[in-house]
Amino acid sequence: MAGKLYLVGTPIGNLGDFSPRGAETLRTVDFIAAEDTRVTIKLLNRFEIKKPLVSYHEHNRTESGEKIAARIENGENCALVTDAGMPAVSDPGAELVKLCAERGTEIVVVPGPSAVTSAAALSGITGGRFAFEGFLSADKRVRAEHLNSLRNEERAMVFYEAPHKIVRTLADMLAVFGAERAVSISRELTKIHEETRRGTLGEALTWYENTAPRGEFALVVAGREKREQTAPDVNAALALAKSLMKNGSSLRDAAKSAAEATGAPRNKIYALLTVGGAE
Repeated sequence: MAGKLYLVGTPIGNLGDFSPRGAETLRTVDFIAAEDTRVTIKLLNRFEIKKPLVSYHEHNRTESGEKIAARIENGENCALVTDAGMPAVSDPGAELVKLCAERGTEIVVVPGPSAVTSAAALSGITGGRFAFEGFLSADKRVRAEHLNSLRNEERAMVFYEAPHKIVRTLADMLAVFGAERAVSISRELTKIHEETRRGTLGEALTWYENTAPRGEFALVVAGREKREQTAPDVNAALALAKSLMKNGSSLRDAAKSAAEATGAPRNKIYALLTVGGAE
């Protein structure tokens, strides 16, 4: 009988946030797959849990993932944990989940702390909707493409960032979203030096250019303000179509061009031209 894969959320800083169910799951599985076994062993020691650990991270995910999936198929239960927060969110655990799902393995989630939702809740700017964008690429071109694809995003956007890249990230965001775009920046969530700064991208960039960044960051950037939807001016479209016809366009082509230029319905422009003539 095949085993199960458990996705266990771990504390993002404060060990007191570890749930009783999370601790019990780690006690009952056969082995634990950890992003960094040195980090996970501290959690296990704190809760007096003794279980075999295997390494599963970005650099060994293919080989290690196959071995873990095979052990589960042979009847062992495995708990997947990341260094902090929910596994399979912005880490290679997503590939292990996919591999196990493809093999028909039962996957159970044991929810826990998450920097995404914590930062979103603290921001005060999500409006109940947000898009999680994770880490920006270190590659300049990919990074630019990612941010430019979000230029018209109307939902708030949540990003993760490391301290040594926060200034560059804020500068890149400012270039795309503008200096006045609202942002909430949380660092060291649930830890002693937890801090959330709210303001604009321009203010944030100035602050971190003059203040040494410390800790891991979660940024919540406000989405673009919704543009007011105004009804197309049919009269203006009709006038444009008549002008085009006086300059040699056919009725059909004039209606089409006026519709494309103004957003007014082409069939309505065509009907008005037919009824009223082209005078």
